[in-house]
Amino acid sequence: MTTVAPHAVVVAGARPNFIKVKPVIDALTADGVRTTLVHTGQHYDDAMSGVFFADLGLRPPDHHLEAGSGSHAVQTAAVMTAFEPLLMRLAPDVVVVVGDVNSTLACALVAAKAGIAVAHVEAGLRSGDRAMPEEINRIVTDRLSDLLFAPSPEGVKHLLAEGVPPDSVHLVGNVMVDTLLACRERARARPTLAELGLRSGGYGMVTLHRPSNVDDPAVLGDLVAALGEIASRCPLVFPVHPRTANRLVGRLPAGLRLLGPVGYLDCLALQMGARLVLTDSGGVQEESTVLGVPCLTLRDNTERPITVTEGTNRVVGRSPDAVVAAALEWLERPPPPRCPALWDGRAGQRISAVLARTFAGSGGGQDLRDGVRELPTPRAVTDRDTNLPMHS
Repeated sequence: MTTVAPHAVVVAGARPNFIKVKPVIDALTADGVRTTLVHTGQHYDDAMSGVFFADLGLRPPDHHLEAGSGSHAVQTAAVMTAFEPLLMRLAPDVVVVVGDVNSTLACALVAAKAGIAVAHVEAGLRSGDRAMPEEINRIVTDRLSDLLFAPSPEGVKHLLAEGVPPDSVHLVGNVMVDTLLACRERARARPTLAELGLRSGGYGMVTLHRPSNVDDPAVLGDLVAALGEIASRCPLVFPVHPRTANRLVGRLPAGLRLLGPVGYLDCLALQMGARLVLTDSGGVQEESTVLGVPCLTLRDNTERPITVTEGTNRVVGRSPDAVVAAALEWLERPPPPRCPALWDGRAGQRISAVLARTFAGSGGGQDLRDGVRELPTPRAVTDRDTNLPMHS
């Protein structure tokens, strides 16, 4: 009898998604699952999208929806209306979505209404702040999903508290870490620091992009003033997000150096060489933890509290005095490196093992379970796991 492999449609839309889908697609392919990669076009220019495919060695997308930008409603609707006819034509066994961007929610909603299974990678993260659009995307996507892959124990806790059936939840580790560990030596070998005239340990790195930090001139002005004071003690480099660049004209203090958008490998190289990272990015909180670099999160909360309890991150808010005080403290007395369990470079393999077993033989062919690599089963949730903080 002809073997029909399970078919997974894997969706990516914004640059953090590309980092996360790479190990999932690689592992699914190795386990005999047929994959179709869909790029929604939420991030569509070369600086925000194309360079990441090249840096990661991610294959070209099989379909590009070209959704583009717009308000949350406009962008979500554009992705949905473009994805629906494609999904009907492809008729996969499962749609795999990652993260918390508008594309994640849009494609999960289309698949769920079509009766196609949804698997959410990076499920269960919560900041407790529903003013963040990403928080709404996380909550709704998790409610729609049939398989939920949590990167850390507090994600499992949130899902169980929200009534998700335990059999649907899998603690697998962090796929972003898979990609980082696979690319770390390539990033280290790049001439990034030399080309910018930087010395490892001789500068700090800044990333800011969240609307709550960059859209309000008063908030941005206060943060820039704080960065200026820190830069008088430790020069700062700032790979600037496109939405932020125009808002900084005429505001730059001495010691704060703007860079254009950088690719994934260059961003890793900058983080590895930094003495301190200041960010509002969830991904950078995770990356800096894995790299052992002190990180200050310029927000009032984080959906990744494990980077605080078991990593090198501290949530300091946006008060200039608090930001400066924390930065000066950690420049003098940095925290010791720590990294959470299961952030070991094998999350993609664990996810693939679950998907391959779940959908084995779904296309009418032979059971594929014999061809799936044997991996440690994602461990059971313990009392210690469920006593972790919900968010911070």
